[in-house]
Amino acid sequence: MTKKTFLLLVDVQNDFCPGGALAVPEGDRIIPPLNALIRRCREKGIPIIATRDWHPPDHCSFKKNGGPWPEHCVQGTPGAAFHPGLTLDPSHDTIISKAVQRERDVYSGFENTGLREFLKKEAAQVLFVGGLATDYCVKATVLDALKEGFQVFVVEDGIRGVEVQPGDTQRALEAMQKAGAVFISSEEEARFVADPVK
Repeated sequence: MTKKTFLLLVDVQNDFCPGGALAVPEGDRIIPPLNALIRRCREKGIPIIATRDWHPPDHCSFKKNGGPWPEHCVQGTPGAAFHPGLTLDPSHDTIISKAVQRERDVYSGFENTGLREFLKKEAAQVLFVGGLATDYCVKATVLDALKEGFQVFVVEDGIRGVEVQPGDTQRALEAMQKAGAVFISSEEEARFVADPVK
């Protein structure tokens, strides 16, 4: 049987793109390859999930509250919206909100969001993952997906790192690969979508 596949997009939000409150360098460069994947997945009936940071205004991760980050992705603000160039369809695609509790910082799309339960209910087995940022939420989401037993393909041209410390992105890539993630380009992903993993 063909393994059931999902496309999982991590936090492709305005505040993580150039001009945003916590911008990832060249974060918007991932939009064209991700849109190409979205188009191919729609053609093949592969479901699409998008996670988003959805912080309350007084979230613990903000510097004003003693956290490490500038205020970002506050619920309902333009910064928390998905990048306008990303061709998501909120009426059709599944949106997963994370870090919604004031006192709890969350990086992984699996942590306290119901994503694991949703994927298990849908009998998902394979995840293609892209998004922002490589060295934080993408890494955490991928590592948790692998722990849950999913086969994970990370789309190399569909991720970018914020690189708070030099080498963070490379260390994140190595950690994901060591845990079992497979790295492919969006063009290689097209081949998998056309001929799903057996």
